[in-house]
Amino acid sequence: MMWCALGGAASYHNSFIIRSKGQRVAKSAALAERTRPAKLNFKGSEDGRKRSLTEQQEGLVIRTHGGHYYVQAGEAIVDCTLRGRLKKERIASDLVVIGDRVLWRPTDPGLGVIEEVLPRKAVLSRRPPPPRPGKVAEREQVIIANPDQVIIVFSLRSPPLNTFLLDRYLVACEAEELPAIIVANKVDLLPAEEKTQPLRLYEEIGYRVLYTSVASGENIEALRSLLRGKISVLTGPSGVGKSSLLNALWPHLELPVGEISTYHDRGKHTTVVSMLLNPEPDIYVADTPGMRTFLLWDIDPEQLEAFFPEMRPYLSKCHYLPCTHMHEPGCAVKAAVEE
Repeated sequence: MMWCALGGAASYHNSFIIRSKGQRVAKSAALAERTRPAKLNFKGSEDGRKRSLTEQQEGLVIRTHGGHYYVQAGEAIVDCTLRGRLKKERIASDLVVIGDRVLWRPTDPGLGVIEEVLPRKAVLSRRPPPPRPGKVAEREQVIIANPDQVIIVFSLRSPPLNTFLLDRYLVACEAEELPAIIVANKVDLLPAEEKTQPLRLYEEIGYRVLYTSVASGENIEALRSLLRGKISVLTGPSGVGKSSLLNALWPHLELPVGEISTYHDRGKHTTVVSMLLNPEPDIYVADTPGMRTFLLWDIDPEQLEAFFPEMRPYLSKCHYLPCTHMHEPGCAVKAAVEE
């Protein structure tokens, strides 16, 4: 994650504009079945049942799809829509996403309406790929709201590690002060003496790196320990094994997994809907679609230096402030790189 390796602020900023080749979206009956709304069990008197059907309640959004928002309320999952006034709000972001805490009101058993989205403490988000060449998407795509940590999954081979894309994920986490853990998957495809070499620099900077393999079972239980007691999101490119890791931890999930394209040596989209899973009582983990691009949202090139931990000790020592760390004489960052 070295600044000079990225070519400075200008080239880093320009690299965000990468054209997406599109996504194939398919419906998954299995995913729909696993998030089918449960019927609420209203016990007690007739008055109690009426109150249960009218009182506003708080819940956690665990899935969104086609204008439906599935809210976990206790042991039930309620299929909610948005109150009309919420739909009319014009904001440059997603109104309701997985991880949102919402206030909702029951309308019928198993159904409800979301009336308010509670303030978010943090989000993992990006700028969507350009709608067409030469255009920039002027809205924020929120991947998850209110996560406790971000698990960034990359494979060391098949598809190969893309450290430039990894840096963008890390910058997004730093900007939101979200703890980030790097999971290097498919370590069984490399000789043992080579598996730590590609990410050694990130470990030296201070990021935690967990080396995993579904094939050999390496560090699968260590990953479970990292997820315990938190709301986590597994994110990263397609084909790196996010769903495979979750299936290895909880086989009953039966999440679909795909093959790697032999022509492009990259993954194909298999997870098409983000879901916040609750496989154990004290674990919430989001499985998200793979992303071939990650364009930063609401971060100017001049701000980037603040989100590289390895640069922070040197920023105030540059002769010229502000400094682009590219061509200015007396740049402390450039001097540190050359040492």
